Amino acid sequence: MTDSKQEEIFQEWLTQHKGIFFKVIHAYTAHQQDQEDLFQEIAVNVWRSVPNFRNNCAVSTWIYRIALNQAIKWSVKNKEQKENSQDEELIRVLRPQEEPPNERLVWLYEQIRNLDEVDRSLCLLLFDGFKYKEMAEILGLSESNVGVKINRIKKHLTEQAKMM
Repeated sequence: MTDSKQEEIFQEWLTQHKGIFFKVIHAYTAHQQDQEDLFQEIAVNVWRSVPNFRNNCAVSTWIYRIALNQAIKWSVKNKEQKENSQDEELIRVLRPQEEPPNERLVWLYEQIRNLDEVDRSLCLLLFDGFKYKEMAEILGLSESNVGVKINRIKKHLTEQAKMM
């Protein structure tokens, strides 16, 4: 595969599947600089993987697999400290946004960031409508284990929502 063909495919994937990149990044990082760093690492790994893609799964599944694996590696390597609400408010003041953030979405991403790496990955895949079998293949789990974990995550998030 030529470099120009690889670049063309990569740009197409990035355009069509940028939502996957950003969901994974927001689930694993909270700070702008960390998000940029993780985006670069995921993008580089997706670019490198283009010649290895054999069409034996959907492109979105391939990208999810790469993004989640890279995010998990990055998370373990960088072990972010838990943020407190003052840090979050300072970030909002210093970096104003055009429209106010959806508070429920902000809360959800905070809750997802508090989960372990596998559970974070399962949340993202579930939100995007992947079937348990697909999730199991992407994450290397059994299908029944995926079901058990998702039920526990739902119960945990429901309990957290009640405490709000």
